[in-house]
Amino acid sequence: MSDKKIEVLSPAGDMEKLRTVVRYGADAVYMSGKSFGLRTFSGNFTHEEMVEGIRFAHEHNVKCYVTMNILAVEEDLKYLDEEIDFVAHVAKADAVLVSDPGILSRIKKVAPDLEIHISTQASVTNSAACSFWQEQGASRIVLAREVSLKQIRDIRKQISPDLQLECFVHGAMCVAYSGRCLLSNYLTGRRSNGGACAQPCRWGYSVVEEKRPDIAMPVEEDARGTYIFGSKDLCMIEHVPEMIESGIDSLKIEGRIKGAYYAACATKVYREAVDRYYSDPEHFEVDPKWTYLLDKVVHRDYDTGFFYQSPSEDAKIDSSKSYNKPAFVVGVVSGTNEDKTLTRVAQKNKFYKGDVLNVLMPEGYMDPVTVQAMYDKDMNEIDSCPHPEMTVYIRTDKVLPELSFLSRDGDKDFGILPDNK
Repeated sequence: MSDKKIEVLSPAGDMEKLRTVVRYGADAVYMSGKSFGLRTFSGNFTHEEMVEGIRFAHEHNVKCYVTMNILAVEEDLKYLDEEIDFVAHVAKADAVLVSDPGILSRIKKVAPDLEIHISTQASVTNSAACSFWQEQGASRIVLAREVSLKQIRDIRKQISPDLQLECFVHGAMCVAYSGRCLLSNYLTGRRSNGGACAQPCRWGYSVVEEKRPDIAMPVEEDARGTYIFGSKDLCMIEHVPEMIESGIDSLKIEGRIKGAYYAACATKVYREAVDRYYSDPEHFEVDPKWTYLLDKVVHRDYDTGFFYQSPSEDAKIDSSKSYNKPAFVVGVVSGTNEDKTLTRVAQKNKFYKGDVLNVLMPEGYMDPVTVQAMYDKDMNEIDSCPHPEMTVYIRTDKVLPELSFLSRDGDKDFGILPDNK
């Protein structure tokens, strides 16, 4: 295990998420421009936004890695050198993620000093492949999700101590090996390995008999049918010590196309878990607050992925197509009024005077708060905030920290965190 503290690496699908995860404790973020990344459905960054976002992160001592990890086709190469030059020399990214050897070769020519990380799309599952990519100029390998903890420990022993390893520890998994899937191409025409995956693995499927094409028969696993391609979600919050002790250098949280609340929750709990481990490794305990919060973001049933079982032993299929207990975010704290007696909120969904709202904040925990009074931007008292994205001021027992999330959901006890003090 490296003497250096392990990195918490968070998703930054757009500027809002970048600012959020920086505030919630990320050591580094991964992001994408409008081309060459594998998540074209996240907001992503224009050139101007990328410059601004990386400058903001660097001001807070947070690194920024830019994804250029598509499997490129010939027409993708037309603007490749220009994009590499911008990412390296104008935006000043700390590293780029690649999986295509052609893109890697151009990076080495156009920006030879730019750090290169090998994406999970490259399906690296062994020490020889790690060493190969290091010889090509890579400084970090994002291992395939299919690699077990035992294999990671063995890989770490066989490779150079200078070569960093990164692993996904939280978020969606993919039905295809390291994300190399063609379902989206075939069913929708959207190129999955070019960044436009429509996630058809999340759809329900049935079978038909060739002479009776109008009769669809579910391969029943429950009353709604079967979802033979959909994977469970990865969650390793209870195994942070094992991840750190395996010798990896970075804990990666999936989710650039998910919301800011998800990114904040996941970043907060993994930040706290890592800090708790390093403060006293021998007495590390999982805080019930962590699992409680992670259960409130939109997710499928959680699983430990392939860290303890191989794909052949357990395919990690989510047969229920279940999405569990999302929190209903109603607003994000954007500041206070001039005399700091009221909390200013950017409204996300309608809420009312008298509502009891739950608070997720960057540091620490707080019991739910009651909206005692509500005012519009001109300080007229109102009973609700009906207009999307309107700015409102609320009075509660305490003025709330900036970038806190206010939410509610159907559970009566939501927000009453275990052992909250």
